[in-house]
Amino acid sequence: MSSVIPLPADTRSAPGRKAALLAYVALTKPRIIELLLVTTVPAMMLAERGIPSPWLVLTTLLGGTMAAGSANALNCVVDADIDALMKRTRGRPLAQHVVPVRNALVFGVVLGVLSFAWLWATTNLLAASMAVGAILFYVLVYTMILKRRTSQNIVWGGAAGCMPVVIGWSAVTGDVGWPALVMFGVIFFWTPPHFWALAMKFRDDYAAAGVPMLPVVATPRHVAKQIVVYSWVMVLWSLLLVPATGWVYAAFALLSGVWFLVFAHRLHAVVRRGEAGNPMKLFHLSNTYLTLVFVALAVDSALSLPVTGWPF
Repeated sequence: MSSVIPLPADTRSAPGRKAALLAYVALTKPRIIELLLVTTVPAMMLAERGIPSPWLVLTTLLGGTMAAGSANALNCVVDADIDALMKRTRGRPLAQHVVPVRNALVFGVVLGVLSFAWLWATTNLLAASMAVGAILFYVLVYTMILKRRTSQNIVWGGAAGCMPVVIGWSAVTGDVGWPALVMFGVIFFWTPPHFWALAMKFRDDYAAAGVPMLPVVATPRHVAKQIVVYSWVMVLWSLLLVPATGWVYAAFALLSGVWFLVFAHRLHAVVRRGEAGNPMKLFHLSNTYLTLVFVALAVDSALSLPVTGWPF
């Protein structure tokens, strides 16, 4: 583990303190957390069949943010060596030695403990326990076992990123209903096309770090084919939620799904011709797709409110 010699108090400038604060924030990977939270609120709205208590939404999002931040910070601790080897990640705080490894480890553990305590106190034990389970799965199963050993790492490891919808549902209902499992599946099948498109772009990075992402160990044609397969399953799976929703969700799930499939097939066609293609288009589109589907779910749930009465 690395360590740093603390500077005298009078030499710690405000810009220095700000930089340290930003480094700890960077450990939590805020951009990833944003995408996770986009899925949590619609899941809560579907569970409520309307708009849940603003306080419950706020507390669930805060607890979820701490849980995701904990998992991401601990991931940075375990992956500090390979992050330093990859161009895409070498700017992260531990790779740059901006934050001591010991401090990052304590930071991640404390965030995890706080997320459990907060969610238990403000929602229920089930939601709090699932948050801790997601942290442990992401760090112990994905980061420490799967990531460096199998090309299927992101397929199974991505299950941790599916948990926010289940946590959001359970925060409202106290249980896990079948719509929560369907939403889990949408994100589960979305994850491989999302990350494999990114890994196609940064294949050399993953290869240099010794991470056997599918694009590292398989041909581009095989990867593109797998992206198409998972994309079809994702879109078809998203339609399983239609019986629990309405026409707004059904329309957006179908239209955005067709849109995604068109781009997935285009990438496959380009790769089959022996061209490099632009997998990052599909990567960015995948973020848009997931946002559209879950925003449509939120709108659909809000429209199910009675005309009279106020949900708060």
